Amino acid sequence: MASPESGPKYLAVREHLRRRVSALPEHTLLPPEPVLCDEYGVSRITLRRAVDGLVADGHLVREQGRGTFVTRPGIRHEYRESFVHRIAGFHSVMTEQGAQVGTSVLAQHIVPAAPAIATELGLDVADEVVEVVRLRSIDGAPNHVSRSFLPADRFPKAAHEDFSHGSLYEFLRREYEADLAHARIFVDVGTAAIDEADLLAVVTGSPLLVVRTTVRDREGQPLVHSFSRLRPDVSQVEFEVSVGGR
Repeated sequence: MASPESGPKYLAVREHLRRRVSALPEHTLLPPEPVLCDEYGVSRITLRRAVDGLVADGHLVREQGRGTFVTRPGIRHEYRESFVHRIAGFHSVMTEQGAQVGTSVLAQHIVPAAPAIATELGLDVADEVVEVVRLRSIDGAPNHVSRSFLPADRFPKAAHEDFSHGSLYEFLRREYEADLAHARIFVDVGTAAIDEADLLAVVTGSPLLVVRTTVRDREGQPLVHSFSRLRPDVSQVEFEVSVGGR
């Protein structure tokens, strides 16, 4: 008889079963409920609660009249940027997670700063900024459209750099020794316009997450302002807050 770890019975059984099924080939049929109940020394209700959790997580699948089989959870990479212990962009964070990140540069040019952009970057209206518009994908599936703005007089190379590979933040560190020290983030909800819907493979008018980010140096000088419009079904924005200390 297996000996589940201490703690709530169904959680202990679920964890033991999770490790057990992870070592089995996909499509393996689990023993019948009475056999597993005897093996773990638990009631049928406790066993079913444990199995329900593994079904919900994608480790098991029930087939009516046939039984419960081992399956494998689908890989679901989510949009992530890290602003907690370092300023790290989408490309760096997702690549570290093992995702295949794709980038298509849709526009890259020097334009006059619109009033809202000028305000975020501490510029005068119509001062020149480099605008970079990118479609980002994960494992071949479209994820979000990103628009980034940088002061053109401070970062002129950004108008010509190939941003179809690599990270904008890493480019700024490498080429300009930029001190990316603080990030201010606003999260809102928008809807997909026709052109965005086509790019993101969603229906026009579908809800999108809108994330606006302004990155500053240690002196408070704005370096980059970006806003990304994300598919909410594959996107997650995470915040970590600490009190006192760093």
